[in-house]
Amino acid sequence: MAGIGLALSLPPWGFWILAFPSAGLLWWRLAGIGPRARLWAGWLAGLGLYVPGLAWARSFTIPGAMVLIAVEALFVAVACLAVPPRGVVGRALAFPAAMTLAEALRLTWPFGGLPIGGVFLGQADGPVLGVARLGGPLALTFVVYLGGVALASLVEAAFRTTGDRGLPTATRWRTGAAALLAVLVVVVVGGLAPDGGPSVGTVATAAVQGGGARGFRKSQIDPATVLDAQLAATQRMQQLDHGHAPALVLWPEDVVSLDTELNNSPEKAVLAELARRLHTTLVVGITETVSSTAFQNEAVAFGPDGSVVARYEKVHRVPFGEYVPDRSFFAHLGNLSAVPLDAIPGTGSGLMTTPVAPLGAMISFEVFYGNRGRPSVRAGAQLLIVPTNTSSYGTAQVPTQEVAASEVQAVQQGRDLLQAAPTGYSAAVTNRGVLVSRSTLGARQVLFATLSRRVGWTIYVRYGDLPVLLLGTLGLLGGWLLGRRRRPVGRHRSTPTTG
Repeated sequence: MAGIGLALSLPPWGFWILAFPSAGLLWWRLAGIGPRARLWAGWLAGLGLYVPGLAWARSFTIPGAMVLIAVEALFVAVACLAVPPRGVVGRALAFPAAMTLAEALRLTWPFGGLPIGGVFLGQADGPVLGVARLGGPLALTFVVYLGGVALASLVEAAFRTTGDRGLPTATRWRTGAAALLAVLVVVVVGGLAPDGGPSVGTVATAAVQGGGARGFRKSQIDPATVLDAQLAATQRMQQLDHGHAPALVLWPEDVVSLDTELNNSPEKAVLAELARRLHTTLVVGITETVSSTAFQNEAVAFGPDGSVVARYEKVHRVPFGEYVPDRSFFAHLGNLSAVPLDAIPGTGSGLMTTPVAPLGAMISFEVFYGNRGRPSVRAGAQLLIVPTNTSSYGTAQVPTQEVAASEVQAVQQGRDLLQAAPTGYSAAVTNRGVLVSRSTLGARQVLFATLSRRVGWTIYVRYGDLPVLLLGTLGLLGGWLLGRRRRPVGRHRSTPTTG
């Protein structure tokens, strides 16, 4: 039940409040049980979280989805194993720390990690979102599990449950009250923390969504059809805006798919002429085939004069979507024809210096990672852009989680954000996490938004994940030290005397 409640806190369900009692239920369940039982309890909770939370994976391969979910659930299992079984104070320290450290590992390993399905996404529309300014996704994760500890401890004290036998009720009250106070303090500090600063100017923007059918892979759709849809939507944009284009026009990821390099293609002339005609900065998602085995996934910015003014090549590739790690090995386990080429990883910070503003680019999957938006902001980005492509997913699960990721990203970096997808969701988000507008899935649509440029830094931009990782490590070690000090009940029995 704990895992299912955590899953229901995620988009597309979005019952964010369920994360806290669900986390508390898992913490309560771990009290007083041995290592094997903690491992099993954690793995079952992980399955409850990821079977629905990663349900989208079954549309690609059911056996692969089963393996993926089983492996992801192991992170929760190992985290629960790392929680001391006894001592409410020690468990209260160790549980949120262990779950946060496990999530940090899940965000980076294997194959660069998988943030989709992370509990932090469920808090994008909740009252604790401001905590992301302090420590990004990991800080949100920590607050969810610490809030669960507070709730469960207070319930234990009120109903005198027996998770830790013989523990005074007063200790439970104090533990719950301390955890709740810690959550409230962190939430208040997060709400008051630097948020990117005041606006230093505004930018009229448009996210162009060509529309079309969803649930099809790239190989099943003619690239010319996608490009024509984008051109038609852009023409509609001019009609809606009485012929005047916004200063920044964002096209989605991979809507211009080339079997050669951009400089050698006729599409470059088409895009350059479009930017000149609109007299705008036009950012386009382009894939270029560079060899028989490799391609590049890029965001290319055309200035109002039609020249290419900036390029950003995607750094964080999607494993088994944009490249196959250890291709020779996995070729023996399944058909890899759906991923015939491997994307070449980029190396840039994401900063795109354009006439309209310094932009921080993240392409699709990268928006889930706080450490992808952070380098561009530190390099001077004043506005974030996310060209993405989720059209191969037949349901709304991944698109809704991606919008949540964009909301978290905007808050943790202190920047307004514009996202464009060929079939949705396209979205505009403020630096406070407010969703200004969101498109309709599958529709041909243009989202207009006036967004602010900012130059201030949040605490997360300054320090990244390090403070939360240090706090988690100290919490886990402190929890075990306190847990070892409390001896099991019944250990001290008096020895009968004779006389």
